[in-house]
Amino acid sequence: MYDIEQIHRPHRTARWSATALGFTGAVALGFASAVTRADEIDGATRAHAQKVAVTVCGTCHGATGNSSQPKFPRLAGQKASYLAAQLKAFRAQSRGDPDAIGYMWGMASELDDSTIEALAAYYSAQNAEPSSGGNSPLVSPGKQIYEQGIAGEGVPACSSCHGPDAHGLTDFPRLAGQHSQYVLKQLASFQSSMRNVAVMHGVAQNLRAAEMQAIAAYLEAQP
Repeated sequence: MYDIEQIHRPHRTARWSATALGFTGAVALGFASAVTRADEIDGATRAHAQKVAVTVCGTCHGATGNSSQPKFPRLAGQKASYLAAQLKAFRAQSRGDPDAIGYMWGMASELDDSTIEALAAYYSAQNAEPSSGGNSPLVSPGKQIYEQGIAGEGVPACSSCHGPDAHGLTDFPRLAGQHSQYVLKQLASFQSSMRNVAVMHGVAQNLRAAEMQAIAAYLEAQP
């Protein structure tokens, strides 16, 4: 079984503590709050957004945001503020990971703010269905990294921002039940700074491939 303590790791000087993460805050992460209040969205906008979600977004993400395709993220139960911020980043072409460029820049280009907030509210209200993952032997070491980080290697506990249950905190996204393939792609994008989020680059650059695989397997297994 994979044991994170058996991996030879060269000395690194980078140090990213949970305190530093908290100080940097949501803006530095690119998760700037786009407060979405469902009670302020009018009925016509809500209906339009639901139609877009089911007939357009649903092609990749599923009608209720429970994507069955590992390439595309699950959106059901995601934080509305995070979803709205990401859609606006796609529209502004400021989120630069490969799928953002290949798919979402074009998809979000014609969305106005009210539709974005209605889409975010729609997906956040959907029930996140259990993932089919959970049997991987990597789940246990992934849980250790998620909850404790890797002491002395500049890797803080993921739970400090994403919550003990991985359901997200404030503007930090829900990760529970997310496809492991998608999680790995995003970690790689953070590591290379293709997805230019300073704090996540600082965290991901200190993770080896096996550790990222373990974290992804753990998250996919969470309800």
